[in-house]
Amino acid sequence: MTTLSHFDGSGASRMVDVGAKAETHRVARASALVRMQPATLALIRNKELAKGDVLEVARLAGIMAAKKTADLIPLCHPLPLTSVTLDFRFPAADVLRIEAVVSVFARTGVEMEALTAVTVSALTVYDMCKSADRGMTIEAVRLEEKDGGRSGHFARDPS
Repeated sequence: MTTLSHFDGSGASRMVDVGAKAETHRVARASALVRMQPATLALIRNKELAKGDVLEVARLAGIMAAKKTADLIPLCHPLPLTSVTLDFRFPAADVLRIEAVVSVFARTGVEMEALTAVTVSALTVYDMCKSADRGMTIEAVRLEEKDGGRSGHFARDPS
């Protein structure tokens, strides 16, 4: 069984020392779903909410969150991100799919930054739309793919 790297031999929390690792290009892609009433999704798509363009505010929130991941997750390393993108799709009349791609040239990966980006973006959608639909749910926050570093490439089975 693999040991957890954020704990030392006595069980104390620690930030993993990545100083000896080589800097390489690393990329991570994560996604989240926001399920809502079809009428709410129509308001978002048609930019009819009084608070403004929900998707553009959510995009900016996700980018900002990725850059602040080390401030939010205690043992994450601060990283000089080279790119953060967020895209939105509508796979069903009641579902918004959010996807983030984050890249860096560093000694550690950007999985947490991609996951933080989609999560905060989804929370922003909820915040901006809660007056129209308090029953929204944020679902299936997950890493889709990552590349770079010692562990190499990971891609979630598309099923």
